[in-house]
Amino acid sequence: MRWKEAADQYCSIARALGVLGDRWTLLIMREAFSGVRRFDDFRQHLGVARNVLTDRLQRLVDAGVLERRAYQDNPPRHEYRLTEAGRDLNGVLLALMGWGDRWLTDGSGPPMQVVHRGCDQPITPALVCPDCGEPLTTRNTQLLAGPGLPVQTAKEREAEVERIRAQHAQSEQPSNTEA
Repeated sequence: MRWKEAADQYCSIARALGVLGDRWTLLIMREAFSGVRRFDDFRQHLGVARNVLTDRLQRLVDAGVLERRAYQDNPPRHEYRLTEAGRDLNGVLLALMGWGDRWLTDGSGPPMQVVHRGCDQPITPALVCPDCGEPLTTRNTQLLAGPGLPVQTAKEREAEVERIRAQHAQSEQPSNTEA
């Protein structure tokens, strides 16, 4: 499946991947959160080819994640600033960083730390329920059809989920025959 097709699915993850789904885009966002705004600074920090950087920055602008602003007229120069939608990606990048810190380290600790400015303490990114504060896991959450999913698609999805559950339940039952 091509990325543009994924972005047209009734899935927020697929749509987000249509905007953010490659290495360079996520690294550009990392740099933007670190305060990098100018094209040449992105190139210097990332070592990315000019044409790739141009393409990814334009995609982020088109998606409303970054805003392109002129900072010099002669010659024309622009910088890229996070929009509200871009700033909302901070938690996504922190979660990705936290996962990498936990599962992809060499044992010497995380290469970078996020520190809460309010108390100067390092943080470990965690998703919690906004109502009760309980940490969210795969065991205490479920994915249900939302208001943006067409009714027919929701019915088809539920039928497929039930088919898969039944298949798993059948394969997990002990056999009546001994080998």
